[in-house]
Amino acid sequence: MTRGEATERLVRRLRDHAVVASLGHPAYDLFVAGDRPENFYTWGSMGLASSIALGVALARPDRPVLALDGDGSLLMNLGSLATIGSCRPPNLVVIVWDNEEYGTTGGQPTATSRGTDLAAAARAMGLDSVTVRTPDEFDRALDRAAQLRQAAVIVAKVEESAPRGKPPLDCVFIKQRFMAAIGAPEPGA
Repeated sequence: MTRGEATERLVRRLRDHAVVASLGHPAYDLFVAGDRPENFYTWGSMGLASSIALGVALARPDRPVLALDGDGSLLMNLGSLATIGSCRPPNLVVIVWDNEEYGTTGGQPTATSRGTDLAAAARAMGLDSVTVRTPDEFDRALDRAAQLRQAAVIVAKVEESAPRGKPPLDCVFIKQRFMAAIGAPEPGA
């Protein structure tokens, strides 16, 4: 499955989820598959989607929170998994689109192309984790994560796909829209 197809599958399942998407292709795909106020598109923050999603999950324990990250982005801040594993928010699932390359910056291979196992790293940090390769495996992993109600990581091996759209680049608008959507509007916004 391509990253775009996997994102479309995910969006069909969203209800009241807050979604934090890594900059670049994960954000582009999420925007095209289903822009909504509960989507937070990160810009200028490679490696921070999982950390931002952790903050949202801790601040809003009543809402399911998803982080959409790329393998390259997560590798830039692998320590975020240790913090998530320590805090263990039951409402957070980190989904890693692992295409084994830095797709947004030109397709350079990531460490996962040489065998680095992100699911094993997540397990070593105390998180429930699985690697999936097919749409059916992805659906089952999402179902399992929802039933477990514990911090989890789903590493989805995907093929690169060209992004088809671009979310708004107005960071203030994105933040204010997201904060209002999750029930924490900023004063005066």
